[in-house]
Amino acid sequence: MREWRGVGLVGGWQVAASICFYAVFATTAFLRADFGLTRFRTGLAVTAVIGGYTAALFVAGAVVDAYGERPPMVGGLLLMAAGCVAVAFVPTYPLVLASLVFVGVAYATAMPATNRAVLVVAPAGQRNLAMNVKQVGVTVGSGLSAGLITVAGTNADWEAGFLVAAGVACVVAAVFAWGYDGKEGSGTLAFPDIRGLLAGSGYRGLLLSGFFLGAAVFTTTGYVVLYMTDSVLASAAVAGGTLAAIQVTGSLGRLGGGTIADRLQLSASVANARVLLVQSVVTAVGFVAITLVGGPLVAAVAFTLLGFFVLGFPGMYYGCLTALVDDDEVGAATAGGQTAINLGGLLAPPAFGYLADSVGYDLGWYGLAVCAALAAVALAPLVRE
Repeated sequence: MREWRGVGLVGGWQVAASICFYAVFATTAFLRADFGLTRFRTGLAVTAVIGGYTAALFVAGAVVDAYGERPPMVGGLLLMAAGCVAVAFVPTYPLVLASLVFVGVAYATAMPATNRAVLVVAPAGQRNLAMNVKQVGVTVGSGLSAGLITVAGTNADWEAGFLVAAGVACVVAAVFAWGYDGKEGSGTLAFPDIRGLLAGSGYRGLLLSGFFLGAAVFTTTGYVVLYMTDSVLASAAVAGGTLAAIQVTGSLGRLGGGTIADRLQLSASVANARVLLVQSVVTAVGFVAITLVGGPLVAAVAFTLLGFFVLGFPGMYYGCLTALVDDDEVGAATAGGQTAINLGGLLAPPAFGYLADSVGYDLGWYGLAVCAALAAVALAPLVRE
């Protein structure tokens, strides 16, 4: 039970961090209305937060490997709170984008630090499940932020949602600092050995797969609200509820995937890769299915089912990645893997928005289906013992 208490603390930290980071995904429709934005300019809000996140990842990974996971996690959560307060109060869209960049920079501590923390606290023989329990914190936090922003926005005060997120982050940072001891790092701050990591073909395949999966997941979460309101004429409440629902099914997908991987009589990297391959293939099919349904309720159900797979992959991805490297390289390896995911998230949402503005949504969903299929192809060498 003591080990699961540690997993709970790490997962709780991830929930609070995700409430701050993913609040912008539920805010797109409100930003578009308040500032009179095109779909393309609206997508830049997602680009801003992911851009800050990506730019700081390798620095965050190096800090985690050098000084342990606890200090970056406490400091990162407090900085996220400050960024959310800034988003709530700045008066112009460019300043909103700058504040979102700051939130993303602070969130860069999340994956390198929490992945290392899971290796410290995971119960014996349940490492994959523990990794996915922690990753459920992402979808739970995302779902909570979707509900929070939707409720605040429908009352014409979406900024209040960011202030609540900041308050939650401060409280959780204090609890985490009090209850989590962690593990010391090497004590030496050095730039990650990227060349050494890239020497492994399995790691290179994961990076490529991560790029395509990142394109799929960030575009889905970034545009589902706009798609529901624009294309199937759903209300803001139904659209926000759909975003929250896919976070719930994504959480179930992570827990289910982790449980299956732990029970496969295979090495950790192969077990995770095989589950991840199945998730990628079904995701590709799901994006095609989105274009074939109409009506708010049917579309909401389709997205909810898709969430089980497209948002269910990160735990499997990091379980495979951390199994490929030594424990003292987890921060750096995670930084590389998350950078690949984020690059997909940086490039795909504006492209998707451009297609939506010019020719409609369907071509964008087909493009994401191709991305998921390419992710599956990149994983093929990893699924063999």
